[in-house]
Amino acid sequence: MKRVLLPEAAAGSMRVTGPRFHHLAIVLRVRAEEALEVFDGRGQVFDAKVVSVEADALTVQLGAPRAVPPPRRVTVVQGLPKADKLELVLQKGTELGASAFWPVAMKRCVVKLDGKEEKKLERWRRIVEEAARQCGRADVPEVLEPVRLSDVALTDTTVLVLDEAERSLPLSDAVRSVEATRSLALVVGPEGGLDRSEVDALVSHGALAVTLGPNVLRTETAALAALAVIRHLDGLLG
Repeated sequence: MKRVLLPEAAAGSMRVTGPRFHHLAIVLRVRAEEALEVFDGRGQVFDAKVVSVEADALTVQLGAPRAVPPPRRVTVVQGLPKADKLELVLQKGTELGASAFWPVAMKRCVVKLDGKEEKKLERWRRIVEEAARQCGRADVPEVLEPVRLSDVALTDTTVLVLDEAERSLPLSDAVRSVEATRSLALVVGPEGGLDRSEVDALVSHGALAVTLGPNVLRTETAALAALAVIRHLDGLLG
C-alpha cells in the first residue's frame, strides 16, 4: 500500500499541499477513492482514503489513529565518514530500527565540521524520512546536528563503544546486561577507527567498550551490524 508522512495528521478530512502533494499526486499518482496509509512520524498510523485530487492540492480522509509502540531507543553516534557512507548508514539504519543518528567529528575523521552542515542536515533528514516511509515505520528517526565528540551528551543511556581493540566483552553480552527497555547509544568511529584517547575518555565516563567479533568492519558496516544484533536480541529481527 502507498504510504505518506503527514506530521500534522489527525482523524478526519485533511487538505495536502506543497511537496507532499507533489509526492502523492505526481510521484505516486494517487487517484480519488484510492486507499493510503498515513503516518505522523511520531508513532501513529492512519488508514486513509483520497477524497479528491486538484491541480495543486488533494484531500484525504483519515480514520482513527493506531499507536505503534516504539522499540528500545538506540542512538547511532557515527564518526563522520567520507563520501556518501553516512547516507548509507542513515538509510539502512532506519530500516534496522535506529531511533536517532548523531553525526560526530572525531580525531581520525577526514571530513571536518566546516559550518555548512545545515544543508547536509536537511538532506540527511529527507533520507531517513524516505527510508521510514518505505520500510513501514510509524516514526521517523531524529538526525541531530553534527558536533564534536567531546560535545556529545546522552542521559539515561548506556553507551556502547564499538572498539576493534576490545576482545573480552561482546556487544551481545553488553546488551543482555542492561534492562530491555533501557536506551542505548552505539559509538562508531570513522575510517581508521576511534583514537585510543577517545575510547579511554568515553569509558572513564561510564561507556562500555564492546566487540562485534574478530573481523574488522568498515565504518558504514559496523553500525548496521550492531543494530541488527540489538534488534535480534530484542526479538524484532530474525
